[in-house]
Amino acid sequence: MNNGGGKVVCVTGASGYIASWIVKLLLLRGYTVKATVRDPTDRKKTEHLLALEGAKERLKLFKADLLEEYSFEQAIQGCDAVFHTASPVLFTVTDPQSELINPALKGTMNVLSTCKKTPSLKRVILTSSMASVLLRQPPVEPNEVVDETFFSDPSLCRETKNWYLLAKTLAENAAWQFSKDNGIDMVVLNPGFIIGPLLQPTLNFSVELLVHFINGRNPFNSKYYRFVDVRDVALAHIKALETPSANGRYVIDGPNMSVNEIKEILRELFPGLSIADTNGESEMIEVSYKVCVEKVKNLGVEFTPMKLSLRDTIASLKEKLLL
Repeated sequence: MNNGGGKVVCVTGASGYIASWIVKLLLLRGYTVKATVRDPTDRKKTEHLLALEGAKERLKLFKADLLEEYSFEQAIQGCDAVFHTASPVLFTVTDPQSELINPALKGTMNVLSTCKKTPSLKRVILTSSMASVLLRQPPVEPNEVVDETFFSDPSLCRETKNWYLLAKTLAENAAWQFSKDNGIDMVVLNPGFIIGPLLQPTLNFSVELLVHFINGRNPFNSKYYRFVDVRDVALAHIKALETPSANGRYVIDGPNMSVNEIKEILRELFPGLSIADTNGESEMIEVSYKVCVEKVKNLGVEFTPMKLSLRDTIASLKEKLLL
């Protein structure tokens, strides 16, 4: 699978959950990867990247900070493409502006400003989220089909204090505007909650949701959740680069599953796992809408069955002693 032979790409926020998988797949495909992290000397954050197949020959780490102007220049210089994944994932914040909005928005602008000045650059692949798709007025109805034309409403995000949704929406909107104004070829991926095996040594937000379910908690008090496999999301990013006709946004999300269904599958797969009952089941919010994923499937992404994703996630958590 040597699609990337001789090509140089940059991945921002490379030690993160999705980004680590993007780096892994890029290296396997023969790309040279310039990966940005906040601190290249922090072994805990970089060890799993340096251990990847092909890393020794074709992975270079660069220090970069989302809030620091020009800090991505060295990493992006000479690249054919940039995968911008770096952005904080937080749902509980005390200062939304400094903790979420500034890093998401300014970071995206810093990266794109550098891309604009890079003559070798052919395409930018931006990791956005279903967060910038789902919160709109009128609200998404049960059985409504959500697709790439849906955009979250920033004023509604503010009003309802959905700060993470606001940060992702503002960052994506600004990225589209900047790309249009400056003739940048950009493709955006909008994944939902992501599960699947971890490459990084620490627990990330979306996988932690499963740990919460096992412990009898339901952070969003929702009856239904959708999960998509991290390997599918990472592959979608790479297909978005390798498919010349790829354009616009790509929604990538899994099937609707109730918390009870998820627990049943986990009990079946891991009979020895102690799974607590969720409190207040009758008060759970029921939100069941449909998601059209035809566009991302047309890139050549086949979805991993949810049972397999759940199995591999729990196995990975056990292996890393995170469960």
